[in-house]
Amino acid sequence: MQMRALSEHEIERYVAHDMPLDCAGSYKVEALGVSLFESISGQDFSAIEGLPLMQVAALLRQAGLRIP
Repeated sequence: MQMRALSEHEIERYVAHDMPLDCAGSYKVEALGVSLFESISGQDFSAIEGLPLMQVAALLRQAGLRIP
């Protein structure tokens, strides 16, 4: 994730509206937080929010568990 340059006013406005201080990394990518970034690259978007679910599902299938 590449964050864009933010002014102090933009940061203050974001914190006031999205109240992200209780979040890992202090942003909510599923809400207004996505506007803080210039670009996002990777193979598993779910890893941005926490556990990389695509990788976990693949590992569970390799272990013999049936996932849909």
